[in-house]
Amino acid sequence: MTKSNNYITSEGYKKLQTELLELIKHDRPKIVEIVSWAAGNGDRSENGDYIYGKKKLRQIDGRIRFLTKIIEASNIIHPGEKIDKTKIFFGALIELFQEESNKTLKLRIVGQYETSHEDHYISWISPLGKALLGRKKRETIDVNIDGINTAYTIINIDY
Repeated sequence: MTKSNNYITSEGYKKLQTELLELIKHDRPKIVEIVSWAAGNGDRSENGDYIYGKKKLRQIDGRIRFLTKIIEASNIIHPGEKIDKTKIFFGALIELFQEESNKTLKLRIVGQYETSHEDHYISWISPLGKALLGRKKRETIDVNIDGINTAYTIINIDY
């Protein structure tokens, strides 16, 4: 577990809780049933259902432990009325212009356990996330990621 703060959005927190409940109430009991049935078939050393089921059960139990620790350590951040919405803070939806590629990029700054390439969610502790925090609209930032400098101009900030 990381020593940094485990900030998370309320949506991310609900998503983790949903995954945990799905594992506990649906996935795990289904695999336990398969393993029990397979164990009753005799020789377990060559029983594929039993061997695979036990392996899958260990994976599910590991994920349950991981999610439980994350959820317990989570600090849910609600962007409130008191923040300066002209600046980028945790939870902000940001539109950037990438100078080099001449493309627009839409991102949301979220917690480290809710990042998603598909949703364009980046972690607040990522190089780009750190560079954006506290910045304002129309500012240009240079970010060094893996030795490559890239310039971004902030087009829009929303919450």
